[in-house]
Amino acid sequence: MDTKNANAELRNLPIGVFDSGVGGLTVAREIFRNLPNEKIIYFGDTARVPYGNKSKETIIRYSRQISKFLLSQNVKAIVIACNTASALALNELKEEVDVPVIGVVEPGARAAAAATKNGRIGVIGTEGTINSGLYTEFIKKIRPDCEIFGQPCPLFVSLVEEGMIDDEVTITMIHRYLDKMIEENNIDALILGCTHYPLLRTIIAREIGDGITLVNPAYETAQALKGLLSHRGLESSTPCTLADHSFFVSDGAMKFQQFASSVLELDIQNTKLKILE
Repeated sequence: MDTKNANAELRNLPIGVFDSGVGGLTVAREIFRNLPNEKIIYFGDTARVPYGNKSKETIIRYSRQISKFLLSQNVKAIVIACNTASALALNELKEEVDVPVIGVVEPGARAAAAATKNGRIGVIGTEGTINSGLYTEFIKKIRPDCEIFGQPCPLFVSLVEEGMIDDEVTITMIHRYLDKMIEENNIDALILGCTHYPLLRTIIAREIGDGITLVNPAYETAQALKGLLSHRGLESSTPCTLADHSFFVSDGAMKFQQFASSVLELDIQNTKLKILE
């Protein structure tokens, strides 16, 4: 096969996207919106969610298993659509797999560094993401003058998955988690450092008021993926339909399907169960 035909064949391959569960659907949604020609194979590790309270060794092991499965589906790139896995397993996967791998942390960090005016940035996420310090590491590489303040918000994930987006309990937790960090640290940019959190973006923005830029790493990751595919000559030129995408989970296929249909604003009909080994 000549190089031209080989490249054409690669461009038509899908992109693998994985998350600990349903939160990564916000990344898939941004890929659909910003890269409409790209097919995706999504894997949600719903049997082992959440990842945020697990050890680095466990997250790396899970990520390796999922990547092995995605590679068996002939993906041309892998997106780690999970902040915890991006923080803890990205470097290992980059070294071990033969396709490009990107996570959600670096694109979000870059956007926050560009957005802040006073150099004071807040990050909210799981305990694993906050404790990893990876957002701080990336931001400091770009803007050493910045100060970064982390706040774990573990209940947000459950509230989103229960559909309690604009609920009194959620509003109470927004203020409990964020008011002190905002008031004491004078932040002017806030990274939504968990892929569930963009689903709360409108409510968070309303409750914390003006003057703080909310950074959505899901959108920034889709833009980074777009640049990566273009740079490597891997972008597809053939428009996709819903039937071109595939969805896999490790448990609870029907519940996932309902949530995915809501997040993606599509009628997801065929979610497959895949037990990882």
